[in-house]
Amino acid sequence: QRHEEGGEPAGMFDEGIAALGGMGRFVGKGQTVAIKPNASWAAEPEQGATTSPALVERIVEHCREAGARRVYVLDHTIESWRTSYRVTGIEWAAKQADASVVPANSRGYYQEVKVPGAKNLSSVMVHEQVLEADVLINVPILKDHGSTRITASMKNLMGLVWDRWYYHANDLHRCIAEFPLFRAPDLNVVDAYTVMLRGGPRGSSHRAELARKRMQIISPDIVAADAAAAETFGIAPREVGHIVIGDELNLGTMNLDQLNIKRIRV
Repeated sequence: QRHEEGGEPAGMFDEGIAALGGMGRFVGKGQTVAIKPNASWAAEPEQGATTSPALVERIVEHCREAGARRVYVLDHTIESWRTSYRVTGIEWAAKQADASVVPANSRGYYQEVKVPGAKNLSSVMVHEQVLEADVLINVPILKDHGSTRITASMKNLMGLVWDRWYYHANDLHRCIAEFPLFRAPDLNVVDAYTVMLRGGPRGSSHRAELARKRMQIISPDIVAADAAAAETFGIAPREVGHIVIGDELNLGTMNLDQLNIKRIRV
């Protein structure tokens, strides 16, 4: 089903990806693409806990137009993967645009890899679909998070690994920042249309506070994307530990003044 935001996120992405040179800059003919939204909770997108299905659908369409041979959509969900994929609208959206949703709820889907240059996350179990994909597109929702202050691009990649509890027990912020040393997304698209300011990450009708920001942040630089996300949320990037560590690891820059940022009104 379509949700209340309708096609706005899709239209916003059309404008944003065009400003970056089109999806053909990131996806080549015959390539396989893995798309990682936030579908962790069995919550409708209007609740601000999960990525807009309309946005996911449009990203898949752009990948197909660029010549992608296969497109997969996946997340290691917190709640039941079947229910979460259905209730969030992610499964419906992916299938509408000719992508396949794949489960991530079993250890058998993961393979252990080494993370070069990591101090805490020297190895990690990563979903096989990510290992096989030519292109990784990261599509997080921007929202409040009790453990990390916010969740955006770097935090969203926890949904590609098997043992997330290892992160929590071994310096959560550093583990989040070190994962991109293994594989950074080719493109990050932060859904900041409906932002949960309090009550994250799950939210609920009685304690979540939502704000209509009606924004997207699109960048191949994962640190810059998260720095911009932090400012959109209303805090300084330096207040988020994994953004600072990501900058120190040269995964990107948190100094947005150094960048040529295109601000587009739709």
